[in-house]
Amino acid sequence: MRAQHRLAALALYLLLWAIGQVHATTWVVIVSSERSPAYVEAAEALVSELERQGVSRFDMRQQTALEFKNSGAGTPRLLVALGAQAAQAVAATKPKYPVLCALIPRSSFEAVLRETGQKSSDQLSALYLDQPLSRQLELIRMALPAAKNLGVLWGPESIASEALLKALAATKLLSVVDGNVSGEKFLFPQLKKVLAEADVLLALADQQVFNAQTIQNILLSSFRARVPLVGFSPAYVRAGALLAVFSTPEQIGRQSAALAKDVLLGRSLPATPLYPGSFSVMVNDHVARSLGLSLDASILTDRLKSTESTK
Repeated sequence: MRAQHRLAALALYLLLWAIGQVHATTWVVIVSSERSPAYVEAAEALVSELERQGVSRFDMRQQTALEFKNSGAGTPRLLVALGAQAAQAVAATKPKYPVLCALIPRSSFEAVLRETGQKSSDQLSALYLDQPLSRQLELIRMALPAAKNLGVLWGPESIASEALLKALAATKLLSVVDGNVSGEKFLFPQLKKVLAEADVLLALADQQVFNAQTIQNILLSSFRARVPLVGFSPAYVRAGALLAVFSTPEQIGRQSAALAKDVLLGRSLPATPLYPGSFSVMVNDHVARSLGLSLDASILTDRLKSTESTK
C-alpha cells in the first residue's frame, strides 16, 4: 500500500511539473488590467486573430494584473499588457521577455516609463489608444473646412504636445486659441476665454481637464457658444460632442496580434511606440443638424484612411 502511495505521489508530482512546464513556455501571455468589457473585447480579438494566423489557443494564456502580481507569467515569448494597470504591474518587474503595452493612452505609458525608470525599446513598447494629432486635425479640416481658430485647453498631461499641435495646426491653416488649466478653479474661466474666439474646440485626453465631473458643463458651454467639440471617444459623441475619431478595443486587439505575430516570427517590437492604424469616426447627428452641418461618419472614415494611405 505504501508503494502505491509513493507511485501516486510521484504521478501527481510529474503532472504538476508538466503543467508548470506548459505554464513556463506559453508563447503569448495577455495581462488585462481588469475583466471589464473593453479589455475582454481587446483580448478576444487578439487571441482570435493570432489563432487565425496559426497560433494555437493552447499557446496563449490570459490573466489579470492581480493574477500576474500573485503568480507571474512564466517565460513567454511575448507578454501583451492591456491597460495602464497591467502595464504598470508588468513593467515594475523589469521582465527579460518582450512586453507590448496596448489599450493605453500615451500619457499613461510615459508615466509607467517614468515610474519604473525605463525607456521605450524593442523590449518594452506600446500601441497607444489615443489618436495622432495629425489625424485629429485632418478630421477637423475635412468636417469643418470653414474653421480657422482651433480651441484647446491644456492640462498637465497634454501640455507636452503644445509645440507639436501648434506646428501641425499651422500646416492646416489653423490658428490655435488656447488656455492653460493649472487647477480645477481655472477650467471654466479658461474655457469661456477660448470659446469666445474658437471655431471648434478639440478635446485632448487629460484627466484634469476632461473627466466625468467636467465634461457635461464643457459640452453645454460649447453647445451654447455654437462651438462644436471634437472628442476622443464614442462616449463623448453620445454625450454631445460633434464627432470623434477613435480606435475600438477590437481594432487595438487585432493590431496587437499583428505585432505579436512578428515577435513570434523572430522580429522585434517597434522601439518607438505606435499609434493605432485602424480607426473609426463617429458623428452626433443631432448636434450636427443643430449646427447646420451634414456629416457622414463612414465617408469621413474612408476619406481619412485614403488620405493616410497616400502619405
